[in-house]
Amino acid sequence: MKSFSYERASNAGQAAARAAEVPGAMFVAGGTNLLDLMKLEIETPRHLIDVNGLGLDKVEETEEGGLRLGALVSNTDLAADDRVRRDYPVLTRALVAGASGQLRNKATTAGNLLQRTRCPYFYDTAMPCNKRSPGEGCGALSEGAFSRQLGIIGTSDSCIATHPSDMAVALRVLDAVVETVTPSGATRRIPLEEFHQLPGDTPEKETALMDGELITSVVLPAPVGGKQAYYKARDRASYAFALVSVALIRQPDGSGRVALGGVAPKPWRRPEADAELPNGARAVMARLLDGARPTEENTFKITLAERTLASMLAEE
Repeated sequence: MKSFSYERASNAGQAAARAAEVPGAMFVAGGTNLLDLMKLEIETPRHLIDVNGLGLDKVEETEEGGLRLGALVSNTDLAADDRVRRDYPVLTRALVAGASGQLRNKATTAGNLLQRTRCPYFYDTAMPCNKRSPGEGCGALSEGAFSRQLGIIGTSDSCIATHPSDMAVALRVLDAVVETVTPSGATRRIPLEEFHQLPGDTPEKETALMDGELITSVVLPAPVGGKQAYYKARDRASYAFALVSVALIRQPDGSGRVALGGVAPKPWRRPEADAELPNGARAVMARLLDGARPTEENTFKITLAERTLASMLAEE
């Protein structure tokens, strides 16, 4: 791990201003992903700004009838919140499907959204990776590469990594909005649909955040009701990232919403695919995964996604 300086921020505006002002600065909260990346020298911040003292650790009701989730609420506390369990059960189920109890105790709402891909070529500094070192090439697309766990849609010739978050998939199906403060002190609201970026030719740019911008909360709209479920297909029963995950909200009239994880560089949802729910899982996936470009090793994810959704629909 390379040396770095450290400070504790006293308010969100100051933290954002300092991050923009100091070269190589990064925020740290739970650190469950960042510290691992620093040990591997994949992330090499010159300055860490500790945001744990900013008071962003509460779940509050909004005037519109939804919930405002503080950026520093732990995954454990968020999953256990009575209002989340009652009105947004898909979120609780996604959270408890992720990581381990110990990690959920430290991981935060904002950190979960910002975690980096678990692509093995990103983590192996001996291999080329455009996300880690722009212009190097994509090791996952080289001849003989291992790509079983990687993306099948929304990818590019520069990167086929997937976003690893379970929580983000549930937030996407709920149409959540990310609230931030910029280095100038202004606030922004970014729909989760626009928050994570597709790789294109710049896979190193993963979110819509500007330099120094700090997430302060995530807002859930008023509850939409319906039967909500989250299912994660993975190689092990616990402590494993999704091969495919499905977040489903199903209304009594057969309408609903579907979002996928484990298949793209961001939580994957297409509203036009939601309209196909009354016609079954195959019709939904034909729309949702239209344009997929799987590798020979991960073509199975198309069938796995369809069968996972079909199983969830059959359980209703």
